Amino acid sequence: MHRSRNEHTTAVTCMIHGRGYWSGQAVTVTVHPAPMGTGICMVRTDLDSRPQCVANVSHREDASLRTNLVCGDARFQMVEHLMAALAALEIDNAIVEIDREELPSLDGSSLAFVEQLSRAGLVIQARPKQRLIVHDRYRVGSSSGWVEAMPSKHGETYYEYQLSYDDETPIAPQAFGIELTPDRFIREIAPARTFVTAEQAEQIRATGLASHVTNQDLLVIDETGPIENSFRFANECARHKTLDMIGDLALTGVEIVGRFTSFRGGHNLNGRMAAQLHKLAIEQASRQSQQMADAKSQNTRRAKLTNTGIERRDAA
Repeated sequence: MHRSRNEHTTAVTCMIHGRGYWSGQAVTVTVHPAPMGTGICMVRTDLDSRPQCVANVSHREDASLRTNLVCGDARFQMVEHLMAALAALEIDNAIVEIDREELPSLDGSSLAFVEQLSRAGLVIQARPKQRLIVHDRYRVGSSSGWVEAMPSKHGETYYEYQLSYDDETPIAPQAFGIELTPDRFIREIAPARTFVTAEQAEQIRATGLASHVTNQDLLVIDETGPIENSFRFANECARHKTLDMIGDLALTGVEIVGRFTSFRGGHNLNGRMAAQLHKLAIEQASRQSQQMADAKSQNTRRAKLTNTGIERRDAA
């Protein structure tokens, strides 16, 4: 059962250092506590104007193999692993300072983000966290690949990924599903790493990108398995895809309650589902606001009628 809660921020500042996969540049991410209602606000500290961008699907930009955010001069590449860690650990408000465009790749997972954020601790804030409870079925995509949102059976938030490639590939079909909690994310999802086939790795390196990335920095898989590496889980690829989905759907900006399933989906489909959920959250908030206004107006009318009745009895 997923119970309603208040917003959270970190207790203290924490830092994560690394290099970007694509750029190879050294980068530091500094996560500061933030007031309630801030959301996840990213700041480019390497630029003179220190441009900011709230991590929201409205600022999402399509990119190959990653999720980027763009808001004016503020550009951020590969945000999904950090966003997954923040969402799963229920950190709703933070100022995230980044001194490069691309976030650190680390070992291709969310593990280092989780470790530092966990050490920073959590502070409960005096504002309810906005929630979106999925009441109907929504699907984006086609028969060859889709992402679906469904109502949960008992108020839980559940993620499932079904991985299956059509072409000849050394990556076997696999699946993973989990009812999300902070502890389960830390143990079962955060360590799952980015993966590519050996053929894909050669193609990427041939373009001059990711030339510094070794076979120990992510999973490079051929017919024999990971090259110069080993799996942390038998279905690590499906677990990492689940991690990506959690990070991408976190861009809705609200806590989502439902069952979210992806069949061969990726960042593009995740982004389309996030946009759908974001729209639903706005509509739900508008309805709730109108209901509260109507209730307040009705209570005011009742109070006036009551007061009028008292005045009439006094006059009599």
